[in-house]
Amino acid sequence: MRESIAILGAGAWGTALSAHLARNPGSPRLKLWSRSAAHAREMAATRENARYLPGIPLSPKIDIGTDLDEAVSDATIIVVATPIGALLDLVAQLRGSSAIPLVWLGKGFVATRDPPGVGLAHRELARQWRAPVGVVSGPSFAEEVARGLPTAVSVAASEAALADKLGRLLRGEALRAYVSDDLTGVEVGGAVKNVLAIAAGASDGLGFGTNARAALITRGLAETGRLSAALGGKRETLMGLSGLGDLVLTCTGDLSRNRRVGLELAKGRPLEAILAGLGHVAEGVDAARATRLLCSALSVDMPICAAVYGVLYEKLPPKRAVEGLLAREPGPEFQ
Repeated sequence: MRESIAILGAGAWGTALSAHLARNPGSPRLKLWSRSAAHAREMAATRENARYLPGIPLSPKIDIGTDLDEAVSDATIIVVATPIGALLDLVAQLRGSSAIPLVWLGKGFVATRDPPGVGLAHRELARQWRAPVGVVSGPSFAEEVARGLPTAVSVAASEAALADKLGRLLRGEALRAYVSDDLTGVEVGGAVKNVLAIAAGASDGLGFGTNARAALITRGLAETGRLSAALGGKRETLMGLSGLGDLVLTCTGDLSRNRRVGLELAKGRPLEAILAGLGHVAEGVDAARATRLLCSALSVDMPICAAVYGVLYEKLPPKRAVEGLLAREPGPEFQ
C-alpha cells in the first residue's frame, strides 16, 4: 500500500520536508496542513511558501489545506512539524487518530502533567497515543533540506519498525537518514543544543574567539551527556548526528535562530525585542527554563546551561555569565 503522510505545520521545516519527499522517486501521498487559511490559499495558488521558504517551489504532488481532520483522514503516518511547544496541544486535537504512527520534528522538552513539570515528548505522549511515536532530529537547517543540499538526520521511535520505515521514507537524493534505538538520547540532544547555541552566539558576539566557541561546544556536549544519562539515555548517542552533529551546526551556522539570539543578547538588546524580530521560534529560550528544572530535579550539573538561564531570565549580563564560567575550578575532563 502506498504511504500517505500528513505533515502538520506549514512553517519552514514542514514545507522543507514536503518539498524533499515530493522529489523522491515513488513519493508518498503528501498533505501539508496550515493553521492559517490565508497562508494555505497563498501557498496553493503560488506553489511557494513565501513567508518561510521563499524561492522554493512546491510540487503539485503536495495537497495544501487547513482542515485538520481531512489532512489525517487517510494518513499512514502523521508528522507534526510545529515548534515543540505546540506539539501537545495539536496532539490533543488528534486523539481520534491515535492508531496512526506519530512523528515530530520539533526539538525541546514538553510540559508534563503527572507529576507537573517538564520532560520528554515521547514519554508524555505514551499516556495518550496508542500507536508508536518517533522523532526526526540532527543537523538539518530547513532551507538547505528544501534546496536538496546534502543532509544527514537521526530517526528514533518507540518501536524499531517505525524507525526503520521512517528511515526508508526519508532517504532520497542528498538526504541520509540513520536509525537510532535511543529515543531518549536523540530527544535530549535536540533540546539542549538549542540552549548551548544561545551561549555560543553570546560568546561570539562578545568577541571571545573560536577557541572559546570550541571549548563551549565540547563542554556543552559533556553537559548534555550527563542529562541524557540521568534520564536513561545513552551517552554515546550524543556523539552522533542528534548530539555532536546538531550542536556544531546550531552553534556555528548563520541560519541558527538560537545562535542569533545569543549574538543579539551580547549587544545588550532585550530578549523580548530579539524574539519579536526573529519571525521564527527560537526553541532554546524555553528549553533553557526546562533544562534548569530538570537539572534541579535530577541533581545534574550543567553550568553552561545555567549561565544561559541566568542571562535569559535573571538579567545576568552575558559578559558576567562567561566570567563566572571561567572562574569555576575545572574538574576531571571525563566525568
